[in-house]
Order: sequence, then structure tokens, then C-alpha cells
Amino acid sequence: MEVHDIKKPFVLLLATVDTKGAGVLYLRERLRDLGAAPLVMDLSMRYGDSALVPDIPSAEVAQAGGSTLEVVAGSRDMTSNMEIMVTGASAIASRLAGEGKVQGVIGLGGCTGALMITSVMQGLPFGLPKVMVSPAAAQPGLSHHFLKTSDIMLFHSVIEISGLSDPVRNVLDRAACALFAMAAGPVVAPVLDRERAVAMTMMSPCERTAQSVQVALGQAGFQVIGFHANGIGDRAMEEMVGRGAFRGVIDLAPGAVGEHLFGYMRDAGPLRLESAGKMGIPQIISTCGVNHVTPSKSRTPPERWLGRKYDLDRFRTWLRMTPDEMRQVSKAWAEKLNRSRGPVRVLVPLKGWSSVDSPGSPTYDPGEDALFVAGLRSVLKKEIEVVEVDANMEDPAFAQALVKAALEMFHR
Repeated sequence: MEVHDIKKPFVLLLATVDTKGAGVLYLRERLRDLGAAPLVMDLSMRYGDSALVPDIPSAEVAQAGGSTLEVVAGSRDMTSNMEIMVTGASAIASRLAGEGKVQGVIGLGGCTGALMITSVMQGLPFGLPKVMVSPAAAQPGLSHHFLKTSDIMLFHSVIEISGLSDPVRNVLDRAACALFAMAAGPVVAPVLDRERAVAMTMMSPCERTAQSVQVALGQAGFQVIGFHANGIGDRAMEEMVGRGAFRGVIDLAPGAVGEHLFGYMRDAGPLRLESAGKMGIPQIISTCGVNHVTPSKSRTPPERWLGRKYDLDRFRTWLRMTPDEMRQVSKAWAEKLNRSRGPVRVLVPLKGWSSVDSPGSPTYDPGEDALFVAGLRSVLKKEIEVVEVDANMEDPAFAQALVKAALEMFHR
């Protein structure tokens, strides 16, 4: 197991120096005091006076973005200006990271700054420490854009980063310590061995089976990486699979296909259930949560909530899909899986598709589930096998069936 222990980490500090100069200067000195070697990149979109001379000035960033600071400063098109600076900063940051010259990244900014800086961070490798300090970190409608499928740590400053009051310095001190600890501490390197790596979607209603599969395949020499099927986690999985990171996929919870069709909360985008097929790697598909959907309560007609439902908690409710919705999803599955260039096997539990979906549950309906399977079988190409298992998704027998299929399909 490779462990990084860096004595003097080089860290990249991103900010618009024209508006956050005092905070950047203080944060840079705190990082130096801790033992880091900070490199300041300025994303300012205009000329301005500052007591701080950045290591990578905004003029250099604009040039790397295909323009000049003079053009950016003279333009009122904020969207275009931001794109130029993000493009330039991303190119420079990616080059530095690729050359091994950066062991961590920290950003300081409000709404505009955070949008630009996190866009840069999103293009950097998984496992490279990234901290974004902003009073906008928790702003509704923006936090998703700050994160997307990256591993950025959002540090909500609560207060505006303006001036150097004791509360502001407290925020910056904590942020500096957090980044330094991640960049300099003994941290296991996030290495994926493609010959052993298997991607698996999972969620709490199939967690017991997911853990059993993970343990069993681990004992067989595989490295199983779980992705939470909440729309973001499985979108991240699709991206990593598309980059060739995995030997195979166990898609326990592909409910996001239906969520995308109907615009619901676990929507993972239009490419869900496609990357493994494009890469030609083996994939095992199952059905956890596929017969339920998670509409937004604020955007869904009241009559939709009159159907069968299951309250996971006070924030989340699963609604049973209608038969028509099930037919639409089975058709979408078939269209995607039929394009696969590698082997595909579908495993379906006959006694419920999750821990929520079992006898006694208000949404349990194996008859309607059978219609989904029949519809899927009728349009899948004959090379794709659909295997029905006489068990619930969370029963040991179903986990054993998944492991057996994986060992057959992922053989090395």
C-alpha cells in the first residue's frame, strides 16, 4: 500500500486577488508558517492595486485562456470573462498537477470566485486535496455547481471574507490547517489497479448485499469501489468507467435511468447505464430501487403523491412507479444495454428489489415487477441473459448469485 508523506507540500492558492487580496496574503503566510510552499494564482478579471504580487498573475491566466487581461478587463460580458479565466487557470493547474508540482489546492472567493475556482478544481485528479472557502458554500442552487462529481471540500465560512477580523482569521487558520494536514500527512494514495478494480453502485436499501459482494470479491482478489446511487455518485462512476478505470461493473442500483426520464431527484444524466457498454467491459445489472422514484415535493403535482409510497425518512419519500413508467424504463434499459460492446447479465430478485420493497410494504408488487422484466426480455438482444433469483435483494442468496456471476464474468 503506497502512502504519501510529503514534508513540504506545494499548494496552489486560487483567488481573485483584486477583491480578496488581504485574505489571500494572510492565508499564504499561514500556509508558509505550517510548512507548505504556497503558489498564488490570480483569477482577477480586471486590473487592481494589491499589496500581494501573485506567482501566476491574472494576465498569464487570461493568456492561457486564449485572450488577454486587457480584453477581459474591457468587456462587460461576465460569462465570457469567467470562461476565459477558468480555461486558463484550468490549463495551468492541470499542467502543474500532472507534473507533480502541486500537492493540494485551496480557493478563496464569494459566489463568482467560488464558481470559477471550483470549475478549475473539478478538472483536477481525484485524491488531490481541494478546499474551497466561501460564504456562498451552502447557497441553495449553487452548491451542486461547486461540487458536481469532484471530491472538493466546501468550507462554509458563514461570514464574508472581508478584512482581517479575528473571526475571519479564525476561518482562514482552520482552512489552512485542513489543507496542510491533507497535503502533508500520511495519506494512502488513491491508486486503482484496473486489472482488479470493479465499480459497484449501491445505496442503503441494498447495502447488506453490496457489502457481502464487496467482501467476497475482495477475498477473490478484486478491488470493489462503491458509488452511492444518488444521481451524483453514479454519474461519477459513469465518468470513471468511461476513462477506463475499471475491469467490470456491478450496477446494483441503476434507478437513475428512470429518474432521468421523468426529471426526478436521482437523475444522473442521459449517459447513465452506457459507459461500460461503450468500453466493452463486462457488466452485471440489477434492480435496487428501479421500481420506485423520488420526485421533488415542491415540483410534483399533488395527485402524484396519492399513489403508493414509502417514507425513507422525513426528507425522502419513494413513490411506486406506475406500470406505464415501468414500461418506459424497461425500454430505455434495453436501448442502452443492446448497444453494449461487452458481456451483460441482468440479475433480478423475485421477492422484492430492495429492503424497502418486501412483503408488508405498501409499495411491494411483484406482479408489476414481472411486467417490467417481461418487457425487458422482449426487446433485449438474445446475447443478454436475464436471470431471476428466488430471493429479496437483501437476502444472502441474492448476494451469492451476484458473486457467482461476477467471478464468471470478471475472470482474470
